[in-house]
Amino acid sequence: MTTNDVDFDQLLRANLERVFNERDDEQRRTAIAELYVEKPVMYEPTNIVSGRSEISRVAGELLKQFGPTFRFVPDGVAVGHHGLARLAWHAGPDQGPIAVTGADVAEFEGGKISRLWVLLNPQ
Repeated sequence: MTTNDVDFDQLLRANLERVFNERDDEQRRTAIAELYVEKPVMYEPTNIVSGRSEISRVAGELLKQFGPTFRFVPDGVAVGHHGLARLAWHAGPDQGPIAVTGADVAEFEGGKISRLWVLLNPQ
């Protein structure tokens, strides 16, 4: 698979919707298996998370922490080339104020996310 074959926008949007907005643990694990390499790493501002199961756990805890209507919404289209892409997003409760903005920057291997950096904008 060449870099031209990778739909960075589709993959990063699927990551937001199917992983970080998914409250069902089993569906989230299935999505991670489809979207991530076998041994991915996620870099958060205060933590480094290794492995599919840990990424799933962190995503699930995040959703529980912020309540039943909290969700991530993509801003614009993901851009990328040569195996690296970025998608800006905002998050907050449905119909509520935006709580946080940021971007996901992902490195891809074989059309799957191998490393993900979660970048938060200053408040």
